[in-house]
Amino acid sequence: MPFLHVRSVHAGYGRVPVLHGVDLTVEQGEIAAVLGPNGAGKTTTLRAVSGLIRPSSGSILFDGQELAGREAEEIVGMGMAHVPENRGVFPALTVEENLRLGGYMVQKRKDEYAANLDRVFGFFPVLSERRTQLAGTLSGGEQQMLAIGRGLMSSPKILLVDEASLGLAPIIVKRLFEIIRQINASGTTVLMVEQNAAFTLAIAHRAFLMQKGRIVFAGSGEELRSEGLVKAYLGEGSIGRTSINGGREEDSPSPRRRSGS
Repeated sequence: MPFLHVRSVHAGYGRVPVLHGVDLTVEQGEIAAVLGPNGAGKTTTLRAVSGLIRPSSGSILFDGQELAGREAEEIVGMGMAHVPENRGVFPALTVEENLRLGGYMVQKRKDEYAANLDRVFGFFPVLSERRTQLAGTLSGGEQQMLAIGRGLMSSPKILLVDEASLGLAPIIVKRLFEIIRQINASGTTVLMVEQNAAFTLAIAHRAFLMQKGRIVFAGSGEELRSEGLVKAYLGEGSIGRTSINGGREEDSPSPRRRSGS
């Protein structure tokens, strides 16, 4: 059974449907990526998975347990953390206070809380240096680091990351994606949604292409690196030459597989 299995999920906002039968799977230990243009339903998919919105139908199984209908706080306690689009840090609180809020469910387990804090500062040393600084005074890249670090404070089995690259310079994006790969290598499964195909597909084990609320492609990250396929949905420039920690710089042609839903 997949670690995370989204089956035939329909969801939206009020009477406005956004997702039309989304199907995707993520295996434990993977980095899985959902790519697509603006308005494709990527953010709504993550919100449905993490309990921020309730699906109107369908099933979401996480580690063998049904998530649909559960409250978001309960889902956090089951081992899922959601790093939202636009970072969502609390600007009037310090870096450490933001991290403390992320670890509120483990604060009573003092050894675990301290280990999580050390882990976050290990991935993001700049946060340790700025631990007493107000989050609102950090740069955009530092705020994104803080948002990811806050998610890690709850000891997640799976980390959902929404548009980590949004509004950031390429050199900062490259560093963030290196760290996401390190987080995954340390044992945390990652499901991310992105428009930056070049950096995302350099680290993704599994990839999904989304359009108009449906998954239109499912396969490996390497398969989705097919330049023609990504350009068809995301436009010119969506795949470029990039390397993350020795990742492949060329755009390798590969077989195409599509799955409609």
